[in-house]
Amino acid sequence: MKFEKLVGIYNAKGSLIGELQYFWGKIRGTAHCALCDITHGKLKEKASFKECKQNLEIPFELLHLDELDSELEAFADNAPCVVGLSENGYSIILNDEELENCKSNVDDFSNLLNSKINLP
Repeated sequence: MKFEKLVGIYNAKGSLIGELQYFWGKIRGTAHCALCDITHGKLKEKASFKECKQNLEIPFELLHLDELDSELEAFADNAPCVVGLSENGYSIILNDEELENCKSNVDDFSNLLNSKINLP
């Protein structure tokens, strides 16, 4: 299947309040997002993840739960996840369990994603 676009959906809200709630929840152990752990270090996006996105040759967008349009809202209950847009519409490429299994490692994520979208 050929994908025109990839979208990573965080299990967190992107507003300032949402970011603070997630940060506080992470400290308390009540909030977790495997995709956040893959894409971000303590304060910003990992350089290795930026490189991963650039190497894809397919647009890859990262969205929070409060940034989803009507088509992507259908995947909110599956967050975190990575979905792909093809001629058949959006479908899940990587689910939460697969993201967890990457254990925050960008290389593991990249290898898994590339195997799912049939890139070398």
